[in-house]
Amino acid sequence: VSFHLGPLSIQAHLVFETLAFFTGFRYFLHLRKGQRDHITENNRVWIFIGASLGALIGSRLLGALESPSALLNGNHPWLQLLGSKTMVGGLLGGLAGVELIKQRIGETRSSGDLFTFPLILGIIIGRIGCFLNGMAEPVYGLQTSWITGMDLGDGQLRHPVALYEIGFLLLLWLSMRMIEKKFLPQEGLRFKLFMITYLAFRFLLDFIKPREPVLAGLSTIQLACLAGLAYYRVTIFKLIFKQRALLRHPQEIQAGNGEQSRQP
Repeated sequence: VSFHLGPLSIQAHLVFETLAFFTGFRYFLHLRKGQRDHITENNRVWIFIGASLGALIGSRLLGALESPSALLNGNHPWLQLLGSKTMVGGLLGGLAGVELIKQRIGETRSSGDLFTFPLILGIIIGRIGCFLNGMAEPVYGLQTSWITGMDLGDGQLRHPVALYEIGFLLLLWLSMRMIEKKFLPQEGLRFKLFMITYLAFRFLLDFIKPREPVLAGLSTIQLACLAGLAYYRVTIFKLIFKQRALLRHPQEIQAGNGEQSRQP
């Protein structure tokens, strides 16, 4: 799908990718203005720089490694590296960039919560562009006889994985909002929940996408997802066995504050 403005023809993918960055960043500024940010302005800027550079490098590197045979055997590996990108690599690279910057500037507070909903919004908008790009964008599924199968440009019914991802992210956003209406999550838990659920979803989604297995029948993206889930292993353990350490009812916090106020 392309948009035509006089003699100009602009791919919908480029339009929605640009909208994703712009809208996501504006939403981040809106959220930051509406709630107290415990991180100073200077440190927040450095964190944003670390996230952006890490996402840029991680997205390109993991995107190129998604097809290692093409990268190793191609005539122009640098062009493939520059032209490839993947959301999983962007998220994990951004995470690494933020952690490195925080160690450098001595920031100890969690910084991801404010990024979570803007990230979800940006990915949703970007995936609309991926869907409209059809087979020209490597975000399409295997052939299927499911009722969800769609012709994405090659005359075959395929899984519209971009639409699956949009639906998943909308449900995730709604679920996280509902959780936060009933509980007060531990600082940083919102972003960790997003990363854990998204990485698990992408790990499973790759089984219905064309992929190049590199180890134990798993693709580079799937291995990266497993590495990211291993990074959050402590949080996953607590979510399964010790939820009350991460999620507390407002009444419990008020009761605890009351007990402290009565102590001499």
